[in-house]
Amino acid sequence: MSLLERLNDDMKQAMRNKEKEKLSVIRMVKAALQNEAIKLGKTLSEDEELTVLARELKQRKDSLQEFENAGRSDLVDKTKEEIRILQLYMPKQLSEEELAEIIRQTIAEVGASSKADMGKVMGAIMPKVKGKADGSLVNKLVQQYLS
Repeated sequence: MSLLERLNDDMKQAMRNKEKEKLSVIRMVKAALQNEAIKLGKTLSEDEELTVLARELKQRKDSLQEFENAGRSDLVDKTKEEIRILQLYMPKQLSEEELAEIIRQTIAEVGASSKADMGKVMGAIMPKVKGKADGSLVNKLVQQYLS
């Protein structure tokens, strides 16, 4: 079942169960997917759908940080719920150990030896962990291994 089909099914279920928050998030994600499809002028691949979903999740996480800094607890709760709902559609996240192993292998493949090779390593790792790991965590771990 594609992401769009799953979103449609969940949207119908959210309507039946009168889950306003879930319905709102699903509609936002569907709109983002449709906008991306229009922008690219084609049907989105699974990888492209994942990219849009990850972007939406990152936006929510950034907003959450800003709301917490501003002391807006009302918006913090709402945003946390949106993040929780979005994570239901993301692939299973890699554990830190699994991620560390991928990073070690990639550093060996690329032949990186210093922080100067950071871009090369990140460029090789990110396609492997797309949607399965947070980019900032990957960045932090790569820096640790290269120093």
